Amino acid sequence: MEQYYEVLKTLSDESRFKIITILLKQDLCVGGLAKQLDISKPAVSQHLQTLRKMGLVTGEKRGYFTHYIVNRALLTQVGEKLIEIASKQPDQGCLREKTGECSCQCQCTSNK
Repeated sequence: MEQYYEVLKTLSDESRFKIITILLKQDLCVGGLAKQLDISKPAVSQHLQTLRKMGLVTGEKRGYFTHYIVNRALLTQVGEKLIEIASKQPDQGCLREKTGECSCQCQCTSNK
C-alpha cells in the first residue's frame, strides 16, 4: 500500500502529472517536454528524476537524446488499487449493534 501512496504523492504535482499525460501520448525528450509545458529544461529534468525514482518513467537513449516512456503497468496497478478501494461498500451497521457502544454519533435509536 505504501508504494501506491508514494506514486499518488508523486503524481500530485501538477507538472509531473502533465508530464505523464503528455508521455502517454508520445515519447519525448527533455527539450520536447519543456517546450510543451512552457517550463525550463532543468525543471523538466528535476521532475523526470522524481518520476524515474518512483518507477513511473524510464529513459531510452536515441542518438544524442534520451526519450522518456511511461511505465503503463505501474499506472495500471495504481488505478486498479484505487478502483478496489472505491468499490468497497461502507459498513452500514451501527457500531452499537456490534459492540454495545456507538461512536458514530448517528443519532440512531440504539444510541439513546
